[in-house]
Amino acid sequence: MIAEAGLGALWLATAFAVAQLMLGTGAARARDDGAMLAGVRAMALAQALFASAAFLILIWLFVRSDMSVLLVAQNSHSQKPMLYKVAGAWGNHEGSMLLWVTVLAVAGAGVALAERRLAAGTLAATLAAQAGIAIGFYAFLAFASNPFARLSPAPTDGQGLNPLLQDPGLAFHPPTLYLGYVGLSVAFSFAVAALVMRDVGPAFAKAMRPWVLGAWIFLTIGITAGSYWAYYELGWGGWWFWDPVENASLMPWLAATALLHSVNVLATRDGLRAWTLMLAVVAFSMSMVGTFLVRSGILVSVHAFAVDPTRGSFLLALLGIYIGGALALFGLRVGTVTQGATFQLVSREAALVFNNLLLSVILGVVLIGTLYPLAAQAMGVQLSIGAPFFEKAAVPIALLLIVGTAAGPLLRWRRDTAQALLSRLTVPVAVAGVAFALFFALAGGGSLIAVLALALAFGLAAASIAPLWKRKLRRTPLPIWGMVIAHLGIAMSVAGMAADTLFKQERLAAVAVGDNLTVGPFRVTLVEVRPAIGTNWSAMEARLQLQRGAGKPFELVPQQRFFASPPTNTSEAAIATLWDGQIYTVLGAADGTGRWQLRLWWKPFVTWIWGGGGLIALGGLIALIGRLRGRMRAAREEAWA
Repeated sequence: MIAEAGLGALWLATAFAVAQLMLGTGAARARDDGAMLAGVRAMALAQALFASAAFLILIWLFVRSDMSVLLVAQNSHSQKPMLYKVAGAWGNHEGSMLLWVTVLAVAGAGVALAERRLAAGTLAATLAAQAGIAIGFYAFLAFASNPFARLSPAPTDGQGLNPLLQDPGLAFHPPTLYLGYVGLSVAFSFAVAALVMRDVGPAFAKAMRPWVLGAWIFLTIGITAGSYWAYYELGWGGWWFWDPVENASLMPWLAATALLHSVNVLATRDGLRAWTLMLAVVAFSMSMVGTFLVRSGILVSVHAFAVDPTRGSFLLALLGIYIGGALALFGLRVGTVTQGATFQLVSREAALVFNNLLLSVILGVVLIGTLYPLAAQAMGVQLSIGAPFFEKAAVPIALLLIVGTAAGPLLRWRRDTAQALLSRLTVPVAVAGVAFALFFALAGGGSLIAVLALALAFGLAAASIAPLWKRKLRRTPLPIWGMVIAHLGIAMSVAGMAADTLFKQERLAAVAVGDNLTVGPFRVTLVEVRPAIGTNWSAMEARLQLQRGAGKPFELVPQQRFFASPPTNTSEAAIATLWDGQIYTVLGAADGTGRWQLRLWWKPFVTWIWGGGGLIALGGLIALIGRLRGRMRAAREEAWA
């Protein structure tokens, strides 16, 4: 009866979502700020309670290995480690969608509980819009993806979770992305409500801003973690493949980054009103597109879940309803959105518009490059768009974006002069120039674009700390610190990407036990190849001894693993992280003559890519704490007044 209880909780959550939509619509029309609005808040809390109960019940079914539930039998096994039993609850199509709608409901409840300063009608419309989104996904779960469906007769054991997903990083990577995706639903709901109620201004932006910032933080963490997982788990030595599902996570992040800057301008300077509304719609649209790509069955990827085109049709219909409806509403109401505060061509607002345009162009490139092969395939034409297209189309624009990111914070609001900007950019430009000369000499004929990117990264790092010059650091607001740290993180990530492109070295060879190889500054010896047994796998592993110059030798143990349930072979890379980079080793197959394939990389400063991602997220978190503290302080002052 546990599964039936979960399904019952899901239906109750749906009922409360319908009630929330109806009450919210009525309260918005009546502009009620009393009983009806209180009822909308109560419905939002009840919906979140029952959606959370349904998801917790699903986790419990996985923990107790209840093979009478179809989803558990297909995605779990009684002998799996407990972490992967729990992660199995969302490491599949139905469970991930239940997690999605649960986060959606909890986010709506968060708005109902926390928001007290927004106009009552706008708040009611926001909660109604959030409920409207949830209803579509509840219907999807009920009619196309029931996570609590029974299996009779129940098998003695399950099929297990995809071994590539049996990794601590992948246990936490999807939830962080979902928190980001669904966090953007709140921004979408705020934008819809503002359009419906014709309430576009700083108050609306201040209410939306923490949700945008929180979603952006989680997206940053999710993308960074996913990139590192693919790097060390798939054994291919790269950190980004431009896989369609990778792109599906990148596109909302690009839109959210533009939205974050736009909503800041609206909240603090009452500018970019139409920009903010459009970007809120686009950001959630990209989340929906990502959901469709991963769960529609049109992609074959380790990241993708669904293989049933019926589900894809359902999701496509939802995407058309929500995004088409929001764009139609925007088209009808954007003429009623007043201009807001104006600004000069040379100003911080103008720089933010410039950066948003560049982000939008990159987003367009990624979107076209991702969807065009799928559209061509639907017309019977097979084609592939890979990394060369994305790099040639997006990288030059990204370099311009780095320049804009460096210059933006050095400009004054509303009005500035080009001469003053050039004066403030003197040090960053000098740093970039010296870095370019140095790395051009060190690269020895390497990629000029990569040298330029590395130089611009150092220039951006110098420009990032410029807002702290002549400030009393203890009195500097946390959002300023957050901006500085996030921009430093961008500089660090770009430097890591460029350094890996310029200076990495690779070696592929078939070696026998006792043979030596060199890669970069390392001498690598194959000591032995031996069998190994793990919790739910067996393996052949190589014991490698590595030495850097006259330094102390150390060992790495790459493996070729075999999982019995389901039957799968995986390559487990062995990686040593040093202060100036990583040595990355992969064991391949035997060639039948006593030799084994070894693939080795020396990747200088590659860890800066993910370290920079961590700094970006940290900067966002510091800014979020500062914004929330400011709201709490303002609420206390208002209560004392």
